[in-house]
Amino acid sequence: MDTQKAAEEYRLSQWAQVIQAQQESGQSIKDFCQTAGISRNAYFYWQKKLRKAACTELAKTEEPRNIVPSGWMQLTPKQAQHAKETLDIEINGCHVTVNAETDSELLKKVCRVLRSL
Repeated sequence: MDTQKAAEEYRLSQWAQVIQAQQESGQSIKDFCQTAGISRNAYFYWQKKLRKAACTELAKTEEPRNIVPSGWMQLTPKQAQHAKETLDIEINGCHVTVNAETDSELLKKVCRVLRSL
């Protein structure tokens, strides 16, 4: 591991502790930074870097994680339903079946006629 990467990881771990301390203190970020003698700009800079690093680590994991926020519940996805390849339209006893091969100009004319009924 190169020294630059090691130094970056060390700084990230130090700032992770600072940000954790702020969250546990119950103070606003402004008040915490004033008390700790930390620049708010530095606080937000490192908070952003920590979030990016966390996202990068999540993206590296091979199997996807199901992260469910507190108070939410995980729903199981429905099985894929195959789309119907035709569209059936019935208006006042008139029945029209449309598919991918239906001429669009013909369909426009039929719709105009059906609207006029």
